[in-house]
Amino acid sequence: MNRFATLYQCVREKLGDGSINPLVQVRAQSKSQNGFQSRAKIRDFELIIDQPRGFGGENMGPKPSEVLLAALAACQEVTWRLYGEAYGISISDIRVDLVGTQDLRGFMGIDDTTPAGFQKITGTVTVSSPANEEDIIRLQKIVDQHCPVLDDLRRPLDVSLNISVEPEVAANE
Repeated sequence: MNRFATLYQCVREKLGDGSINPLVQVRAQSKSQNGFQSRAKIRDFELIIDQPRGFGGENMGPKPSEVLLAALAACQEVTWRLYGEAYGISISDIRVDLVGTQDLRGFMGIDDTTPAGFQKITGTVTVSSPANEEDIIRLQKIVDQHCPVLDDLRRPLDVSLNISVEPEVAANE
């Protein structure tokens, strides 16, 4: 049994016998740096997020919607690997190419009936595998059912953002 299949089986057993907590909290912090640039902290990692020069940024990193697409792509890859190996379907390589379509009229407040975010996301998952087409299609259904980021994007999600206002500190204090 390979490492992904072993991980899959081990976690399922521990969830089944109650020896691990099924609830996982994932955290991210971001702080505005200057202009449209932000520094996001995720575990021990830092990521610069910025807008392209054509939209007033310095192009020092991907924009937030691109990070969302990358999160979906990477999550699909992980989920394909995990479930492929758990179900005995060999995958030698996997690549995900995504395109998100946005209408700037929503973000810029021109038309309040237009969504501010993506109107649609399309893409292609390219899998290199000796498995037959039937197994790959069956695996795709399993992956799409269990990919956390895809699930977050497809279903309504309760998001609550509180506001905290801090007083400015004077420059000569």
